[in-house]
Amino acid sequence: MCGITGFLDFATDKDLAELESRAQSMADTLRHRGPDGKGVWADPEAGIAFGHRRLSIIDLSEAGHQPMTSANDRYVLSYNGEIYNAPELRREMESEGHAFRGHSDTEVLVEMIATRGLDKTLPELIGMFAFSLWDRKTRTLSLVRDRIGIKPLYWGQFGRVFLFASELKAIRAHPVFSAEIDRGALVSLLRHNYVRAPHSIYRGVSKLGPGEMLTVTADGEPVITNYWTLDPDHAGAFAGGDQDETSMINELEGLIKDAVGRRMISDVPLGAFLSGGVDSSLVTAMMQAGSSTAIRTFTIGFDQRDYDEAVHAKAVAAHLGTDHTELYVDPSMGRDLIPRLPQMFDEPFADASQIPTYLVSELTRRHVTVALSGDGGDENFAGYTRYLWADRIWKHLESLPRPIRKLGAAGIRTLSPASWDKIISMLPKRFRAPQAGERLYKMADILPADSIDAVYRGLISQWQTPGVAVPNGTEPGGLLWDDGLAKVIPDAITRMQYLDTLTYLPDDILTKVDRASMAVSLEARVPLLDHRIVEYAWRMPRALKVKNGVGKYPLREILYKYVPREMIERPKQGFAVPIGDWLRGPLRDWGEDLLSEKRLAEGGYFNPAPIRRFWTEHQSGRRNRQYQLWGPLMFQAWLESTGAP
Repeated sequence: MCGITGFLDFATDKDLAELESRAQSMADTLRHRGPDGKGVWADPEAGIAFGHRRLSIIDLSEAGHQPMTSANDRYVLSYNGEIYNAPELRREMESEGHAFRGHSDTEVLVEMIATRGLDKTLPELIGMFAFSLWDRKTRTLSLVRDRIGIKPLYWGQFGRVFLFASELKAIRAHPVFSAEIDRGALVSLLRHNYVRAPHSIYRGVSKLGPGEMLTVTADGEPVITNYWTLDPDHAGAFAGGDQDETSMINELEGLIKDAVGRRMISDVPLGAFLSGGVDSSLVTAMMQAGSSTAIRTFTIGFDQRDYDEAVHAKAVAAHLGTDHTELYVDPSMGRDLIPRLPQMFDEPFADASQIPTYLVSELTRRHVTVALSGDGGDENFAGYTRYLWADRIWKHLESLPRPIRKLGAAGIRTLSPASWDKIISMLPKRFRAPQAGERLYKMADILPADSIDAVYRGLISQWQTPGVAVPNGTEPGGLLWDDGLAKVIPDAITRMQYLDTLTYLPDDILTKVDRASMAVSLEARVPLLDHRIVEYAWRMPRALKVKNGVGKYPLREILYKYVPREMIERPKQGFAVPIGDWLRGPLRDWGEDLLSEKRLAEGGYFNPAPIRRFWTEHQSGRRNRQYQLWGPLMFQAWLESTGAP
């Protein structure tokens, strides 16, 4: 894995040394993404410069050095990622008479482009990647991001300088960059706890989307096209004809075995994240089945029972026979990490599971350089509880007049969440649930909804009306508010999966995994997001994904060939930390300082009143406002860390 950056300066011819120095200074901000090597390339006549930081995984020799020029001297490539079918592609090209200098996938990629063209190369690739390509003949810069959005790529134009990078910090390092906070993106942060693409926290800087290619020349504006899309017209339209359930699941198992096997190719030590849930257990089981030695597995645990999955991971590891390592996290470890999060995530990011994700990455990196994870199973196979919950809720709500539903919401709010907790604790065990009072209040938020899509938006929103907290901030629209999507994807659960795959997955889950793992120079690979699996899952009937009120049915059926059902069947548990308790305890002074009325007012980005109300409610114990407060806290900490205006 690597870090890439560069720029195209249209203004005037530049001195070679100046271009190289500037590209190097930008690339040096990405050293954590590539500690094993660095490189720059520049063409003063064209005003183009690439910078690169290398984490050596395949071909550790200088033959894998980047930026890399094609043998015909036409193309220059700076690349971040892994092409998992590079060995087959290489053999194809060798059979056509092409000779290679080394065995890196970088060389395979640049030579395929040189001989077949970029448009014909992209459909052939199986992998995760973000790369920049300079065509010296046409003087065209192309930026490309993988189909699912596993690897990040930012871009922006300031005056006559076009900038790009794996992370915002490299763009900030160029002197032409001008930092202006996008208040609409800040509203998005409060709603989702992340900034939705294509926006970034800065005006003038965008995220290249999954499956997108951007081209820019000196003669025109940047042009973005899709070389791959997740086609909603194919939702549930299984292409296997009359295949029965068993044959579909068997075919899926073959795809997963192939995807996992390809991601086990490495010239450096390799392991797996293991939580003990369906997805990570399945990936681990496939890895162990394909290995002659015990694979390394890693998990972290917490002393608080509601947050600890380590005991389940340990049982799965023992059953599969892996070489398992676990670390129980002292609360101080998580708290001590918090001041480093703004620099690590580079723009405000407030999914608090960023903390355990970093801690398990740091633990894993002590032993290996590559780790496989189970991310993607929930989106592909309807694993999130909210899908089924939203579907059930709406079936009950849609027949009730909205005035009655509004009265119901008001009734819920007559008691505090703590009071509801006490009442529910006296009910039979099957009716109890953690934070039941807060869940009822979440229900009150969505009772007035006028559609299941509005129910879904309510469930994924941390702030229901985030605009009230951001003066002059207009929330970006986009796919989440596209009423026409219901006509294309009539099934509500499938529609929610589609929306999560295009928003929450790349902008939250994959961003979190990328930044946390790359902060410790660990390459994380996600086999369940192989695009062939995504396409296959997308065509599967929803009735095969959800059975008897439980999601991920195909994955469970495959997993139970390797792990006993009783080890896995339990309520879904998120990868979380007790942020709410910490904000009332050891993090209270830190939070009070960042969210003081004076500081919020002086900063000018927030209306202090709603944030102070949430803070007071949380400290009093009347409400658990950790999810609403973590976004403003991460933004304020990010402002302090970066010195942004």
